[in-house]
Amino acid sequence: MTSPFLGEFLGTMILVLLGNGVVAGVLLKGSKAEGSGWIVITAGWAFAVMCGVFVAIACGSSDAHLNPAVTMGFAVRDANFGKFAPYLAAQILGGVAGAALVWLFYLPHWKETMDAGSKQACFCTAPAIRNFAANLFSEIVGTFVLVLVIGAIFSKKVSVTGPAAGLGPYLVASLVWGIGLSLGGTTGYAINPARDLGPRIMHAVLPIAGKGGSDWGYAPVPIAGPIVGAALAGFVARAL
Repeated sequence: MTSPFLGEFLGTMILVLLGNGVVAGVLLKGSKAEGSGWIVITAGWAFAVMCGVFVAIACGSSDAHLNPAVTMGFAVRDANFGKFAPYLAAQILGGVAGAALVWLFYLPHWKETMDAGSKQACFCTAPAIRNFAANLFSEIVGTFVLVLVIGAIFSKKVSVTGPAAGLGPYLVASLVWGIGLSLGGTTGYAINPARDLGPRIMHAVLPIAGKGGSDWGYAPVPIAGPIVGAALAGFVARAL
């Protein structure tokens, strides 16, 4: 019953459940993790990526992209876009499912949290300083680093002379942690359209007490920025 579609769906669902789950734990009132800060959030997202990758592989996706930008980057590198549409659908649906589970898991905490921005942050990203060009640049650079380094981790040179097989998910998790710590402070490092769009849709449709708007005016940034950054990384990888 396993398949690449199922793997990408379930892997992305786990990614968003644990990733947005740690944000909710830090930001929502009454949580035992409330106020624990950015280090906890970035670490939680790193572990979420690791868990999502393992689930995706076990359920049938040997690629375990969990991210339309990663799929785009490798499609550009390999000049083969056959996987992009089915993976995109699975990843967006996984993001939707993961966000719904976060809402259910923290159900009593939404009405206890007065700040609408904190509730939105449990679903999707928002910039620290709103500047379209700067925010777009941040997402482009962050995703460029993500895709280029993932390509390096799994390149033939590294796989032959580098770490043992099976360490890939741990290395990618470390990469995501590093991106969050170094480059995440400007936009919250979406670096993944599915991680942002699927949960943003759920923020818009779920009956979240006092949630406010879903900031659709900003939504193109965490979609377009990662796709552009990943495509650029794919071109560089192809050239090298």
